[in-house]
Amino acid sequence: MTKKKSAAADPAVEQELEGVPEHMKDDTPEATDAADTQISALEEALAAAQQDVLYAQAETQNVRRRMEKEAQDARAYAATGFARDVLSVSDNLSRALEAIPSEMRESDAMKPLVIGLEATGRELDSVFAKNGITRIAAMGMPLDPNQHQAMVEIPSADVAPGIIVAEMQAGYMIKDRLLRPALVGVAKAAD
Repeated sequence: MTKKKSAAADPAVEQELEGVPEHMKDDTPEATDAADTQISALEEALAAAQQDVLYAQAETQNVRRRMEKEAQDARAYAATGFARDVLSVSDNLSRALEAIPSEMRESDAMKPLVIGLEATGRELDSVFAKNGITRIAAMGMPLDPNQHQAMVEIPSADVAPGIIVAEMQAGYMIKDRLLRPALVGVAKAAD
């Protein structure tokens, strides 16, 4: 007697299998192999789907971090264009103060004007400092192409070649970025 017939003959088994569709009652090895194949295919699909979900979550997290960084940079460096424009005002104010002869500085009529211009220069420097704008050190420093732009080479026997000996225009940084390079003259070996 076959296994199927003996199972069908047992009333307890038959009662337990009641309501189960006929195609699911098939115990043949072919049916078991097909079910195993289908289960392993579903397990592989599940593993692939779980891996895809992990990749999607990682990509979403990377995009979020990148967007946060870009937003933070936009806030930190939003005033860069305006700052560059104001630097020319600062340069002109400095040139005006340097151009005032000492006799005019001592004159009672001009003294209030000179004091006002100097106070304006200090206030402008204070506003720069509040906004993370700092002047780049140049004089006596070695040439740094990331901060200085060499305009001329000046022969010098007193200073080592590559050292800045003249500053034509001050350079500035905004936080950790270059706002404007310092225009400088660099020492070269005397002929």
